[in-house]
Amino acid sequence: MASAASIPSSSQPESSMVRSSNIFSIKELAESKGDSSLIPSTYHSISQLHEDDDDDVAEYLASSIPVIDFSHLTSHHPQTHSKAVHLLGKACAEWGVFMLTNHGIPENLVEKLMEKSREFHDLPIEEKKEFGDDKSPLEPIRLGTSFCPQVEKVHYWRDYLKANTFPQFNFPHKPPGYREVAYEYSQKIRELARKLLEGISESLGLASNSIIESTEFDSGHQLFAVNMYPPCPQPHLALGLPPHSDIGLLTLLTQNGIGGLQVKHHGKWVNVNPLSNSITVILADQLEVLSNGRYESVLHRAILNNEETRISVVLANGPALDKEIGPLAELLEKEKPLFKSMKYQDYFQFHQRTRLDDKNTLYEIRLN
Repeated sequence: MASAASIPSSSQPESSMVRSSNIFSIKELAESKGDSSLIPSTYHSISQLHEDDDDDVAEYLASSIPVIDFSHLTSHHPQTHSKAVHLLGKACAEWGVFMLTNHGIPENLVEKLMEKSREFHDLPIEEKKEFGDDKSPLEPIRLGTSFCPQVEKVHYWRDYLKANTFPQFNFPHKPPGYREVAYEYSQKIRELARKLLEGISESLGLASNSIIESTEFDSGHQLFAVNMYPPCPQPHLALGLPPHSDIGLLTLLTQNGIGGLQVKHHGKWVNVNPLSNSITVILADQLEVLSNGRYESVLHRAILNNEETRISVVLANGPALDKEIGPLAELLEKEKPLFKSMKYQDYFQFHQRTRLDDKNTLYEIRLN
């Protein structure tokens, strides 16, 4: 994606200085602009990237993103399982992202989820306003645009619905059937995440229940996010989301067939082109902390296009909110800690109320 400098704000008409905190929906903003080829200068996020940020896209690496066969990981055949655990550990250590196949979630459930997600975002604004603004990260249901407009220098071309779906399930009651579909999907995702964490524990040379027990995962927090990225007239100037890492242990993502996710690998951006009926799994910050840096959370971003609406459904699966998370004790028997411990609730709230910028939240708890 080519970089482009933004026009200085002083040369922009007043109407171009749109603040995300003053609008309810990017979809509405995009539709109100009609055929206009210009976006507000306050959304020129590409020019705000770090000067040393390599914007090159390594297309040749897209086919190298690891693929993990879930049926092999859960196999009762010792050799099949052992090989899958080895491949899982390799994917975590070398990429921090992988595609999960044969996961058992029905394809028609995912299709229904995408259909209902679009219906939700297409609801009239007045019907969505009852779910409230994004006032607190621990609000059961939140609606908003960008990421955290109050602290951003520039904004991002995204509308979102966020709901805390575990240990208590919260979700909008409209459109009809959406809540039921989301509940079924969120439960299945938790089951997948739990099995993956068992395999990751084994790949670290630990007991399969080590991460589960140390994080109290069975009462852990799950954040369900539904992102809409409308077509952008100037996709070379704007981003859906900037380079960042995720909160929690594992993020499981699916999308509506429209690409836009990129991950950072050895200094290059790589397009994630999911296999049919696969789920993209992204390693998040608390897994890097627990593994004492062996398995790093991966930087990723959302790019835009000027033709089609992209929808992604993202579930961040984390520890219990009141659990203090630090490097696993078993790993510290032979190495020094790289991170200080922090209660997950504190980390979660800090991340959700801070400007997205690389792995800035994780750097706050890194030692030395």
